[in-house]
Amino acid sequence: MNTTTRFPSSRRAVLAAIATAAIGAAIPAGAFAQAAYPNKPVTIVVPFAAGGTTDILARIIAQALTVEMGQSVIVDNRAGAGGNIGGALAAKAPADGYTLFMGTVGTHAINAALYKKMPFDPVKDFAPLTRVANVPNLLVANPAQPYKSVKELIAYAKAHPGKVNFGSSGNGSSIHLSGELFKSLAKVDMVHVPYKGSAPAVTDLLGNQIGIMFDNMPSAIQHVRSGKLVPIAVTTAKRSPELPNVPTIAEAGVPGYEATSWFGMFAPTGTPAPVLAKLNGALVKVLGQADVKKKINEQGAETYSETPEQFAAFIKTESVKWGKVVHESGASLD
Repeated sequence: MNTTTRFPSSRRAVLAAIATAAIGAAIPAGAFAQAAYPNKPVTIVVPFAAGGTTDILARIIAQALTVEMGQSVIVDNRAGAGGNIGGALAAKAPADGYTLFMGTVGTHAINAALYKKMPFDPVKDFAPLTRVANVPNLLVANPAQPYKSVKELIAYAKAHPGKVNFGSSGNGSSIHLSGELFKSLAKVDMVHVPYKGSAPAVTDLLGNQIGIMFDNMPSAIQHVRSGKLVPIAVTTAKRSPELPNVPTIAEAGVPGYEATSWFGMFAPTGTPAPVLAKLNGALVKVLGQADVKKKINEQGAETYSETPEQFAAFIKTESVKWGKVVHESGASLD
C-alpha cells in the first residue's frame, strides 16, 4: 500500500523555501561572501602618482584581473610621503578582498628604517599575495664623464674622493639606496644629490650637472637607446634582456652587489584565507599570460609570481638588507 503523502505544488514550494532558509541560517554570512567573491569592483591602491612605474604596472595587472575575475579592478592613486599615505589608507581598509595595495621595496623594505614614525606596520598590517615584477636600476653616466665602466668609475672615485655626484629621486628611494650600497661595497666616497622625483634628476644628468645616477630602467632606457646616456651596469643579479650587453655591477667589479626595485600585491591583514587564495591564484595566472608578460617586459621589468609564504620570506630578507643600508647612509626622515 502506497502511503506517500502528496502535497500541493504550492505547499512543496513553501517547504523548500523553509528548508533553504534553515540551511542558510546555519552557514555564516561570511562564507557566502567568500564563495561569491568578487561580486563588486576591486580597488588597487597605488601609493605613487599616475605615470610612474608602480602605476604603470598596477594598471597592466588591473586590466588583466578585470577579465580574469569578472569584476572591474580600479586603480586609485594616493601619492605622498614615499608611499606611506597610500599604505596607511590600504592598511585601514576593510579586510574583505575589495581593497588591494601595490607595494614596493620602499613601502615594505625601506620606509620602516627610514621614517622615524610610520602610519602603518608593513608586516603586521598587510597579507602578502605575490611579487608582481622586478625592475632593475640602471647605473648610467653622462657621456662627458671620464668613466665608461664600473672599474673606471671606482678608480676615478678613489682618486677624486667626494667629486662624483650621483642623483636620485629623493632621500630613501631605491635609486638613492642603490648608490649608497655601491658606496659601501666599492668603498668609495661619492656625494648624493636628492631631487623631487626622477625626472628632474635625469634632466640634470643629461645636462652634466651630476655625473651618474642609479635610475629605474623604464625612465633611463630611452636615453640609453638614443645615446644621450652611457649605460655602465645594471643593479640586478642577472643582466637585463632589454640591454643584454650591459654587465651587472657584481660581475663588473663589485662582488655581492644586488639592488632590485620590486613591486608586489598585498591585501589588508585579516582578509579571509579563501579570498587570499583566490587572489593569489588569479594574480599568478595573469602574470603568466603572454600579453601581460610582454607589456611588463616592455617597461624594462620582469614578471614574477610566487606563493604568499615565499613573498613574505623575501620581504623579510629585503628589510634586513635595506635597513642596514639606510643605517649606514645616515638617511632619516620625519
